[in-house]
Amino acid sequence: MTHPVAIRFVETELDDLAAREGRIAVLITPEGKLTAAARRLDRLTRGAVARAVGSPAWGKLKPGDGMVIGWPGGLAAEALVLISLPRKASLVDARKAGATVGKALDEKGALVIAENHPSAAEIAFGLALRAYRFDYLSEEKKPFGTVSVMVAHPEEVAAKAAPHAALAEGVFFTRDLVNEPANILTTDDFAARLAAMHELGLDVQILEEDELKDLGMRALLGVGQGSESPSKVVVMQWNGLSKPANGDAEEEPPLALVGKGVCFDTGGISIKPAAGMEEMTMDMGGAAVVAGVMRTLALRNAPVNVVGLVGLVENMPDGKAQRPGDIVKSMKGDTIEVINTDAEGRLVLADVLWYAQQRFRPRAVIDLATLTGAIIVALGHENAGVFANDDGFAQDVVQAARAEGEGAWHMPLQPAYDSLIKSRLADIKNTGGRWAGAITAAAFLNKFVKSETPWCHIDIAGVALPPGETTLAPKGASGWGVMTLDRLIRDKFEA
Repeated sequence: MTHPVAIRFVETELDDLAAREGRIAVLITPEGKLTAAARRLDRLTRGAVARAVGSPAWGKLKPGDGMVIGWPGGLAAEALVLISLPRKASLVDARKAGATVGKALDEKGALVIAENHPSAAEIAFGLALRAYRFDYLSEEKKPFGTVSVMVAHPEEVAAKAAPHAALAEGVFFTRDLVNEPANILTTDDFAARLAAMHELGLDVQILEEDELKDLGMRALLGVGQGSESPSKVVVMQWNGLSKPANGDAEEEPPLALVGKGVCFDTGGISIKPAAGMEEMTMDMGGAAVVAGVMRTLALRNAPVNVVGLVGLVENMPDGKAQRPGDIVKSMKGDTIEVINTDAEGRLVLADVLWYAQQRFRPRAVIDLATLTGAIIVALGHENAGVFANDDGFAQDVVQAARAEGEGAWHMPLQPAYDSLIKSRLADIKNTGGRWAGAITAAAFLNKFVKSETPWCHIDIAGVALPPGETTLAPKGASGWGVMTLDRLIRDKFEA
């Protein structure tokens, strides 16, 4: 697992700035008002700070952006970063300011002078998220150096920032899983990593193929029957609420999080084009988000009951593989005509969704999946698609995403789309064709959700592994969804 950069909060001390190596970052308002630290740096650099802030380029910066003065005279630092940030900065802008430093962090570390800025904790969080790297280079890179954040009251800011450590670790856990190649992150390895979270207080159970057969999960098992990697369902329970004192009273029902975990997706017999297939290592992104959220909840000892369930399979072409035209029976009992074996994620989710409801009778269900290319056509890489059987629930998810700076968009889900997935031979077919592909996928899943259960489906195909870097992540896995769901749980589900 990736180790976060070490961040410490220290008292503001400006006397030794000239000798400080690495990078120095200082916050300045968009209007160019210099703080005490900025004035000190301006004197040391013989007016370079004031000249930069007074330039036309400064006025063009957006909140959180930085202007870099390389190898500034009068300082030992290799770079002085002037960051434009108002005193009343939004959470998103404050994290962006930290990411501006984290993006260029190296083994020498950095000094961030926040003084008495009220968003110092969020700035540190943004820096931590952006200072992430994952690779298999034979030449090992040096670890990041320590980041010191100068603030007026370090103990108070450190206490405020403490919950962010659990959230950052959850995001990194998700990113690591998505970034792993499929020859390493097999279904066995994935399940083992989740089982190891038992040490954090999670109750983890792994259901193997024989148990899945006994449960009737023929839809899920059909996806993986052409692979040498065994299909599995992993159940992670976090019971953060005390049991009722009254022995007759029932425990608070959990929120259920369900994730698609296709560790590699060739498309099966309906095989994908070769170009770009290497990115299908990310087709377990939904399961990775569920795992990251469960890790965060355990690390911060969240006062809530949540169960995370992930279906782990590999979709491969083989003499035993599922064929187009096959008809399988789901755990629910509905029969499914397989039109396209590349529409496999919904088959996995159908059985896990039904199992989650039957076993746990949850208060609500959220599933996450890199489900369709159609959602990328609709929304690009800026927003996840949010579908729900309850508009209020969908809006809660969208608002949580916006609060955390993660893009999400409420998509339609009307009964009229059901006709597109009506089968001639079975109860339902697994794809409705090209038109409204993301919507018909959600409509398929809706058939496996009980009408009385609030449910939300989040299609993260466009945001799990975007084509370039994002504000808070380098190119690669973004970890989208961990912050959104943690926010949603804190705001709407915790006691």
